[in-house]
Amino acid sequence: MTQPPEQIDFDRGTALLLGLAGASALALGTDARVLAGEATGSPGFPMLVAAQAFLETLSPELQTQVTFPFEGEDRFRWHYIPQEMFPRKGVNIKDLTVAQRKAVHTLLRSALSSQGYLKATHIMQLERILGEIEKVMATGGLHRDPELYWLMLFGAPSRDKPWGWRMEGHHLSLNFSAITSELIATTPAFMGSNPAMVPDGAPAGLRILGAEEDLARELLASLEESRRARAIIETTAPQDIVTENSRTVNLRAAMGLPASAMTETQRGLLWRLIEEYVQNMQRDLAYMQLEKIKNAGIEKIHFAWAGSLERGKEHYYRVHGPTLLIEYDNTQNNANHIHAVWRDLEDDFGVDLLRKHYEESEHHRRS
Repeated sequence: MTQPPEQIDFDRGTALLLGLAGASALALGTDARVLAGEATGSPGFPMLVAAQAFLETLSPELQTQVTFPFEGEDRFRWHYIPQEMFPRKGVNIKDLTVAQRKAVHTLLRSALSSQGYLKATHIMQLERILGEIEKVMATGGLHRDPELYWLMLFGAPSRDKPWGWRMEGHHLSLNFSAITSELIATTPAFMGSNPAMVPDGAPAGLRILGAEEDLARELLASLEESRRARAIIETTAPQDIVTENSRTVNLRAAMGLPASAMTETQRGLLWRLIEEYVQNMQRDLAYMQLEKIKNAGIEKIHFAWAGSLERGKEHYYRVHGPTLLIEYDNTQNNANHIHAVWRDLEDDFGVDLLRKHYEESEHHRRS
């Protein structure tokens, strides 16, 4: 499927938007200790080093403010709406020094791929553009600020004891749970974009989450009429992702077209769509997740579409398998406002990893 010529993807728009990036540009020189940690072969080690380095930049008061119990309820309290509508805890990037902000972005880089990091920081900077759009259209009311994002740590960063962290604000919620440095959960992972395509100004045509739409449309376009009829579950798209900010996913059986009924080429397109979400994580974390999805059975994954087939109209899709749920919705603001989330149906917030870890620890103590 060919992308319309007036649209540009987020990679080619990087220079345009990072020109507004402010604090996020500080992270381009990633901490050397994190890069050194990547050589250990432990997927969680770079994240551990970055979190410890961040804590070292904080006063005792800020360390207390940013840290919460790993076993507490705050770890499961997440959302993607603005701060005025969902007050957050932790430390606000806006209140940090330059050195502390750099440490925050080093932590982000330790867990995300270059692709994922660019998307996350672009989403933050899009708040500035959204504020200008709302001012012109006289639809403001909410405070739009690229620095209104919060960091929370859960437990003390450790090689062998559970800990985690979350970076969150409007249209971004990234949740990481490290049971050990080898057992890492990376979901829920939410990214949104308003506008989905910047309408004017220097970055006009920029689509931060353009690949998430284009790959799904390419898969849909590849389906013959009978297969497409199975994939389309509703003619009207829901007004948001169905699971919203739920702690656990409670959806009925997977709907739409199963991969087992697709051609090899179509299954390849489906897999590429899944990779677009999972490969927002750094290489080792993404590899572990993709292997898990693959081992659960690609043929069992379903692709479902709802809403219009026409670009610029309200649409929604879902990728649903034994261990995987991806939801994408673009219905608000005249279908120029994306919400997209990746969930692990077994292990959001590391719940199943933690259970298995404790069970094995009990076994080792008895043996």
